[in-house]
Amino acid sequence: MSSITEPTVRPGTLAVAVSAPLLVLTNFTLPMATLPQTAASLGAGPTGPVWILGSIALGLASLLLVAGGLADDHGRRRVLVAGTSVLAAAELVAALSPNVPVFVLARLVQGGAGAAMLAASLGIVGHAYPAGAGRLRATARYGAMIGLGTAVGPLLSGALAAVASWRSVYWLMAVSAVVLAVASARTLEESRSSVPRRFDVPGVVLLSLGVAALVAGVTEGRAGWSRPVVVVAFVLAVVLVGAFVAVERRRAEPLLDLELFRRPVFLVATGGALVVGAAVVGLLSYLPTVLQVAHALTPLDTALLFGVWSGLSFVASLAGGLVPLRAAARLALGLGLSALGFAGLLGVGGSLSLPLVVGGLAVSGVGSGLINSSITHLAIESVPAHRVSMGSGANNTARYIGSSLGAAGVAAVVGSLGPAQGATVAVVGCVVLTGVTALAALLVRA
Repeated sequence: MSSITEPTVRPGTLAVAVSAPLLVLTNFTLPMATLPQTAASLGAGPTGPVWILGSIALGLASLLLVAGGLADDHGRRRVLVAGTSVLAAAELVAALSPNVPVFVLARLVQGGAGAAMLAASLGIVGHAYPAGAGRLRATARYGAMIGLGTAVGPLLSGALAAVASWRSVYWLMAVSAVVLAVASARTLEESRSSVPRRFDVPGVVLLSLGVAALVAGVTEGRAGWSRPVVVVAFVLAVVLVGAFVAVERRRAEPLLDLELFRRPVFLVATGGALVVGAAVVGLLSYLPTVLQVAHALTPLDTALLFGVWSGLSFVASLAGGLVPLRAAARLALGLGLSALGFAGLLGVGGSLSLPLVVGGLAVSGVGSGLINSSITHLAIESVPAHRVSMGSGANNTARYIGSSLGAAGVAAVVGSLGPAQGATVAVVGCVVLTGVTALAALLVRA
């Protein structure tokens, strides 16, 4: 037996569990539609907007794997409730922030809280639905909430900023987090591994600091890749992650079992998440800025436009379990559709053809939905049953590292080549990356 009780599904378990990624992704995307107003209100300097956008990814990527291990060993419900409670407090700080440093600190804490929520909630789903059609449907709904969250965040923040202030959405997020914390405590059954491990202090410290250095270097790199702070951050990241691998290879109970990388299913789940973060999330998180700069669209205009992508991603993820393909093949199909849809965005920085852009976003949105449902399923299928939260943590860590790398890469290309040529080069790169990964996923039997 892999948990303290036999797997049972209380009424409302799935609804509460899938509310966590909805809240986390909604919160993650909030500043995308209101960045100019937020930066101006907080008195941001040249690098301020970069950190307003990127700080939450630093918190998420640094702590996802750690949160997954804690959830498996000490209780998934406990970690989810704790993370949601911390999120509520950090939302209040963001709403009251007087300047950029306070706001960035609040977003960093929100990222750490979101890491606990994502890792624990998917672990709860994996425990409650151990196998078969039930797990397939549950992971499809979980993946759908990722797409819905990316749709709701910019629309919600843009609408509330238009009628009140950019701060008002953070008050709403605080209330929502309190409601979810209470619902989680009352509804969910506790579950954890029957063989909890000792807390891997060296692994936690080395991995968290290594990932934090990498994401910080990428974030600061948007203001210049040759700056000393960026070089030092990347050197630290290499040293710390290298030390993490060396230490974990010698530990009897490692934070991350490196033998998992010998499993093709784990590789395609984690590698696919990295590519999705870089080529899909990274590209689409920066394109609204390109459209606003190059074509004078408003934040609400771009939020509505990209709502086509995220809305169809939600619908396609819900229907993903009905596609008669194995999970890896479904992932390949989703990546292929994303690549095809991105082709419709070629030249978007120079001229704006709304029918072509909407069509491209629609096709890639369907692809993204299939990706979300497939990767969510593979993340918990690729690890032992008692380590499902760790599998979720590893998968989401790869996703958010990829999104930081992708957004920084797109920003660097557009910044150096200009919106017209830069956007085209970035889109071509993402098409190639998703296409190659789709071919690789087809080779995996899962």
